Amino acid sequence: MTVFHSKSAADTEGFAAELAKKITGGTVVALYGGLGMGKTAFTRGFAKGLGNESYVSSPTFALVNDYGGSPQLVHFDMYKVESWDDLYSSGFFDYYDMGAVICTEWSENIENALPENTVRVRIEKGEKENERTITVEGV
Repeated sequence: MTVFHSKSAADTEGFAAELAKKITGGTVVALYGGLGMGKTAFTRGFAKGLGNESYVSSPTFALVNDYGGSPQLVHFDMYKVESWDDLYSSGFFDYYDMGAVICTEWSENIENALPENTVRVRIEKGEKENERTITVEGV
C-alpha cells in the first residue's frame, strides 16, 4: 500500500503520472472518493504518465471517454450504474477484454464486477481545502 499526501491538483496529477508508469494494458484503476475529491485530476495526470496527451474531462455526462493511445486509456463514470445490464451496456467488459487501461470513477458502484488484480485508489480530503490523502493498493 502506498499513501501520498497531495497539496494541490498539480501534486495529484504528478503522483498519478508516476503511478501510470507502473501500469500495463488490461489494468483497471478503480477510483474512490466523493464529489470534488480529484478523481478526474488523477486521471488527467495518469493519462500524461501513459504518454497520452488527450484532453481529459469528467465522463459524467458521457459515461465513458476513450482517449486512445498505446496502451488505450478509457475513463468511466460509474455513478449512475445501478445494475449488471447498465455495466454491460457501458462497454466496460469489452474495453477490458481488449486490454485497455481503464480508470473508473465511483468504483464503489461496481465493486463486485472489478477484476481481482484491480488497482484501488482512494482519495480523501486532507486538512486544508486543496489537500488530499491518496491511498493506492494493488500496484
